[in-house]
Amino acid sequence: MDLSQSEVRRYARHIIMPEVGLEGQKKLKRARVLLIGAGGLGSPSSLYLAAAGVGTIGLVDFDVVDESNLQRQIIHGTSDVGRAKLDSARERLLDVNPEIAVETHEVRLQSDNALDILESYDIVVDGTDNFPTRYLVNDACVLLGKPNIYGSIFRFEGQASVFFAKEGPCYRCLFREPPPPGLVPSCAEGGVLGVLPGIVGALQANETIKLIIGQGEPLIGRLLLFDALRMRFRELRLRKDPECPICGENRTVRELIDYEAFCGVTQAQSETQATLSQVPAITATELKARLDAGAAVRVIDVREPHEWNICNLEIAELVPIGSFPGQLNSLDSAEETVVICRTGRRSAHAVRLLQEIGFRKVYNLTGGLHAWADEVDPSMPKY
Repeated sequence: MDLSQSEVRRYARHIIMPEVGLEGQKKLKRARVLLIGAGGLGSPSSLYLAAAGVGTIGLVDFDVVDESNLQRQIIHGTSDVGRAKLDSARERLLDVNPEIAVETHEVRLQSDNALDILESYDIVVDGTDNFPTRYLVNDACVLLGKPNIYGSIFRFEGQASVFFAKEGPCYRCLFREPPPPGLVPSCAEGGVLGVLPGIVGALQANETIKLIIGQGEPLIGRLLLFDALRMRFRELRLRKDPECPICGENRTVRELIDYEAFCGVTQAQSETQATLSQVPAITATELKARLDAGAAVRVIDVREPHEWNICNLEIAELVPIGSFPGQLNSLDSAEETVVICRTGRRSAHAVRLLQEIGFRKVYNLTGGLHAWADEVDPSMPKY
C-alpha cells in the first residue's frame, strides 16, 4: 500500500524517524483500529490515531453529545450538542485527516454483537467507563486474539495498560472479579479532571502506534498509574494468572456471557427499583405546592457539602448521607419530613432508614433536585 505525495508530506515528521520510516507509515495506513467509546478517552485517542495516519478507524458509541461532555470530550464542540457522537466524531476525524476511513457502529456493545464488530480490526482501544463493558471488551479480545489497549480515569487518577493474552496477562488476570455495584463511583457521580482523559487517551494512542509499527516496549504486563494532582507516574508489574477463567491453563469462560449480571448490575438495578417503589414519595410539583401552602415540612438534603454549594433549596437542612445515621436523634418522627438528593437514589435509602426506626411521615423527593429543576425552578443548575 503506497503513500501518495500528499501523504508523504503529511507524515514527513514520522517518515524521517528511522523507527517509523516509510515502511512504518505504510503499516499505519494498513492498520484497522477500533475504539470503544467516542467520549473522554476515545476523543484524544482517535484524534491522534487519525493524525498519525491509521488507515481505518472504527468507532463504537450510541450516545448523543451533551453539554456536560464538552469539559473533556474534545472531539465534540458546542455546536454538536444534541448530535449523535459518532456523527460529530466522524466529521472531526475526517477534518483532521481526510486520507483515512472512519467506520461507525452506532450500537451498544453487547455479547451478541461484540465478536462480529471486533473481528475485522487489528487492535481494540478500550475507552469505556463501566465494568460490564470493560469485561466484555477484554473477553472478546481474548477470544479473538486481539490486543486490548486499556485506559481508565476517575477524578485525578488514570490507568493504562496493554492486555494481550497471547503475550501477557489480560484484564481478568488483574481483576478476577468486578467490584460490588456502587463501590466505585462513575465519573458522572465522582467527577473527573477535564485534562486527565486527554493524558490517558494519548497514552493509549501511543501504545497503539507502537504495536502497529512494532517498535518500543509496549505496556504488556505493566500497569501504568498516573496521579494528576502530584504529577506522578508509577508502574506495577503484572503477571499472567494461570487460574484466569478466560486466558488461564484451565479456562472456564469460552464464550461471551451476560456481563450486566456478572458485574451485579442487574441485581443492583432491581434492588434500587425495589427500594424506590417501597418508599413513600412526593414529586417536586407536590412539594412546591405544600411549601407554598405554608405546610410545616422539614426538608433534609443528604448530599455532600460541595454539592450543596452548587445548588440547594433555602428551606433545606444539609445532613450528608455519610453522617446521616449519627444525626437521627436530631430528627423528629412527628414532623412531616421530605428527604432530597441529586436524583432521588441516596435520599430513598435515607427514607428507608428512617422508616426502619419508626418514621411514618417521611417522603422521598422523586427525581431529586434534577426533578425540581425540571418541574419547578429551571434556573437551578443541574450537575
